[in-house]
Amino acid sequence: MRLVLVGPPGSGKGTQADRLVRDLKLTYIGTGEILRDAIRRQTPVGLQAEPWIRRGELVPDVLVNDLVAELFQHNRPDCFVLDGYPRTSSQAASFDALLKQQYLTLDAVINLTIADDEVVRRISSRWCCVNKACAACYNLALRPPKKIGICDRCGSALAQRDDDKEETVRRRLVGFHAVTNDLITHYRRQGLVRDVAATDAVDVIYQNVLNQLPQ
Repeated sequence: MRLVLVGPPGSGKGTQADRLVRDLKLTYIGTGEILRDAIRRQTPVGLQAEPWIRRGELVPDVLVNDLVAELFQHNRPDCFVLDGYPRTSSQAASFDALLKQQYLTLDAVINLTIADDEVVRRISSRWCCVNKACAACYNLALRPPKKIGICDRCGSALAQRDDDKEETVRRRLVGFHAVTNDLITHYRRQGLVRDVAATDAVDVIYQNVLNQLPQ
């Protein structure tokens, strides 16, 4: 099985990817991990990507494509789930060419759908411990601490990260839709997209994902 997972922040891609890896024995490919590994090993592509990462900017498509191509050319996974790549229609076109070169095809693109307001509610409800040695996180809507504003584990104060504030989340969602709409259109033309609502319980979402996979 060869899959791509698509969904906005807060849609639960990581949770679903973990289960697919465990149950279907897939190789997990997350571009964040690939980038960090390339930088740690100081590979040529990693050295080019490092300044972008340090500035907190998106790495250009050409570099991300090169990283993924390097992975497939040197240690090709036959069965995998991709999380975070392709991110744009340009990356998808490059990945199509890479798969063709490797004599592989995608089985499905799982599109986890969720309303923007629900994403904002989920992420903006997240508060984390200020103690870096603890760093426990809570969700005020789903899994609140026993005492508001205080970490259950170490008793330190909880704070909201800038990335989790509503205005930041909405800005990220605008950027997500700007690139992802074209990506989904690219894969719909190939008949690969399977839409799965990401608003049910985790177990229900996972079963719905499995139901959408080709037999």
